[in-house]
Amino acid sequence: MKNNRISRRSFLYAAGLAGASAVLTACGSSSSSSAASSASSAASAASSAAPASSAAAAEPVELIVFAAASLTETLTAIGEAYSVENPGVTFSFNFDSSGTLKTQIQEGADCDLFISAGQKQMDQLDSAASAEVNTEGLDCVDSDSRVDLLENKVVLCVPEGSDKGIDSFDALAEHLEAQDILFCMGNSDVPVGQYTQKILAYYGLDEEALAAAGVITYGSNVKEVTTQVIEASVDAGVVYCTDAYSAGITPADEATKEMCGQIIYPAAVMKAAPHADAAQAFLDYLRTEDAGAVFESVGFTAL
Repeated sequence: MKNNRISRRSFLYAAGLAGASAVLTACGSSSSSSAASSASSAASAASSAAPASSAAAAEPVELIVFAAASLTETLTAIGEAYSVENPGVTFSFNFDSSGTLKTQIQEGADCDLFISAGQKQMDQLDSAASAEVNTEGLDCVDSDSRVDLLENKVVLCVPEGSDKGIDSFDALAEHLEAQDILFCMGNSDVPVGQYTQKILAYYGLDEEALAAAGVITYGSNVKEVTTQVIEASVDAGVVYCTDAYSAGITPADEATKEMCGQIIYPAAVMKAAPHADAAQAFLDYLRTEDAGAVFESVGFTAL
């Protein structure tokens, strides 16, 4: 697995990149507006800083990128800037929960590049991962291309004007134990939900019992959890700090590593990628200082 960050440079296409990789049909088996504005501005600056290419791509390339829902604003902005500097390259983005995206890739959906909000979903597709995680022996990931791209944080959010006094994770735990609030978290197959489960376990709380008591409701991805908080249909929710930023929400508290571990976003080119070379070039660009500035403008840490 690669870990070293690539120094700033632009990855522009010469003739011949476009048709680099043959299409395979499936995995093999081996046994909000403020954030969008900030991201767009940062992406425009990055685009202006990169030198223009003198060589046009021989044929247009539409990169198919599967990415965690929490990357919607930033990756869209970066993709637009990248297309300006690489006129033959356009993007088809599929933003959803990492668990849903993993299943789609496993079932044979065309995907050039996968960016997950958790290691688990990438590991489940990677033959280089432990058999304890990749239990089905899937071989979808080009392991040599895999990198840890970003770090995010998990935060506690409450509706604007809330009078429940939920100003910390400690306070949240007290209210959950008293069963006097409605709390929203991601589903168990969603990374933000898995991080939230760790927080509940940290406080010795029984998620199943709380859900049965009607204290917990669920969102299929982090955007759904964020929406429920914004609409005040729940008293509190746990999301990523970048999604809170996107929604204009000031977090009440930030989870520590002791509560839920590090939130790392791995990225990799897929073995069945229709445009593997072009996908690798875009992944390399995502690791430059220019792209990193876009991610960091909304709260990510570029790795």
